[in-house]
Amino acid sequence: MPNDKPKKSPGAFRTISEVAEDLDLPAHVLRFWETKFVQVRPLKRGGGRRYYRPEDVQLLSHIRSLLYDEGYTIKGVQKLMREGNLKKSDLAPSPSDMASFEVNSLKAELQDAIDELEALRAEINTHR
Repeated sequence: MPNDKPKKSPGAFRTISEVAEDLDLPAHVLRFWETKFVQVRPLKRGGGRRYYRPEDVQLLSHIRSLLYDEGYTIKGVQKLMREGNLKKSDLAPSPSDMASFEVNSLKAELQDAIDELEALRAEINTHR
């Protein structure tokens, strides 16, 4: 079955499942890496949903390469980061990325509210 989802722009925030798929890793590995690498800090929204910035994905890709391709251990990658040899290029998202994220987040929250109201309407209609 072909993937019918539209392609996100390079500056778009990504969910943990999208990042896991892009990096060919299970999502639990990304959550584990958050505990081992203080530099990996996705934005967390309602319900603990994680949203990764493009620079987060780039850092995770580099970590993956060091661990899986170059044979580093987690402690070895931590040492590289501590020494400043591996870091995010820019910790803060750009204003336009942040604005886009906020708009998309508000749209999702509104859609959740609409879905909940429609479910309530359907339940009320069954009791009439």
